[in-house]
Amino acid sequence: EKTDRTNRFEYLLKQTEVFAHFIQPAAQKTPTSPLKMKPGRPRIKMDEKQNLLSAGDNRHRRTEQEEDEELLNENSKATNICTRFDESPSYIKTGKLRDYQVRGLNWLISLYENGINGILADEMGLGKTLQTIALLGYMKHYRNIPGPHMVLVPKSTLCNWMNEFKRWVPSLHAVCLIGDQEERTAFIRDVLLPGEWDVCVTSYEMLIREKAVFKRFNWRYLVIDEAHRIKNEKSKLSEIVREFKTTNRLLLTGTPLQNNLHELWALLNFLLPDVFNSSEDFDSWFDTNNCLGDQKLVERLHIVLRPFLLRRIKADVEKSLLPKKEIKMYVGLSKMQREWYTKILMKDIDILNSSGKTDKMRLLNILMQLRKCCNHAYLFDGAEPGPPYTTDLHLV
Repeated sequence: EKTDRTNRFEYLLKQTEVFAHFIQPAAQKTPTSPLKMKPGRPRIKMDEKQNLLSAGDNRHRRTEQEEDEELLNENSKATNICTRFDESPSYIKTGKLRDYQVRGLNWLISLYENGINGILADEMGLGKTLQTIALLGYMKHYRNIPGPHMVLVPKSTLCNWMNEFKRWVPSLHAVCLIGDQEERTAFIRDVLLPGEWDVCVTSYEMLIREKAVFKRFNWRYLVIDEAHRIKNEKSKLSEIVREFKTTNRLLLTGTPLQNNLHELWALLNFLLPDVFNSSEDFDSWFDTNNCLGDQKLVERLHIVLRPFLLRRIKADVEKSLLPKKEIKMYVGLSKMQREWYTKILMKDIDILNSSGKTDKMRLLNILMQLRKCCNHAYLFDGAEPGPPYTTDLHLV
């Protein structure tokens, strides 16, 4: 068994070396001047423009033969084109990319040029959002491919993504699908299906609810923020995104890859579905149940992922940043907080005075109430004066 497993690894590593052969030169060589093209919206022939602006059913739905011909044409045109930036691209507005972000953009471009999907796993705060937006801007301005692209993000970051699109690459028309059933229906009818947009940003929940609509499009780039959300291939979200028609896929994550072999397979399956198409075969190949503690096995699988993954940390790329300082400031309770704190303690004084015979859950409940009081007294019903309820300094 051990010999078989070693042979399988050698096979995978050889496949890995093939991909690395194309990608590494782009990351290691000194970048050359960018492709000489004027910034702005690329010219599109009238018949192509008409196809792009047609309704959702017709805009991106082509026969397999037409899609194959389009890909062959694109590949033939792009054979001698090799774009590398040595500075922030001109289509980036309201600021410039840092050097390591330019290198990250060049790496993403290398993936695209070689038809490879990848994982951008920079540490949080290094600008994965900006690098992704820069890649989509490159697709529009240098490849004449404005879209359609999908960016799948947590609901809490939807507004931030939309603001970043407007700030950095305003020439990209990004739209956001969110809201209740009535709002979504109107948005799909009036905005999504007419197709006059480049990027659709939406949340995981909206994707699941409107999967039938999203499946009608042939997406050029599918970007998934927080890649760990698809590490379980049997989850509803993971199953749906695997059904989409996509030309390229990009995963974003701020956390390093975990040591769970099956979760690594889930990422490999999303990036290379033709190679890693069966979790059962993968589990039997590497006997994952009996290799949970085999660190060398995990490390070698990480090597398989290396050509598709780029991870930098602040200590390596942002050396000008001073070490983080944490300043703890202790703030006393306000008069109202002290009153509520006392009420909670006096109400349950018998429980607090009992000698170890108290129900643990009741004690935990008291602690939760005290925690609420420390956060803000208005978390308790009846504490905030009103109605009318106002938003002024009394909240502070």
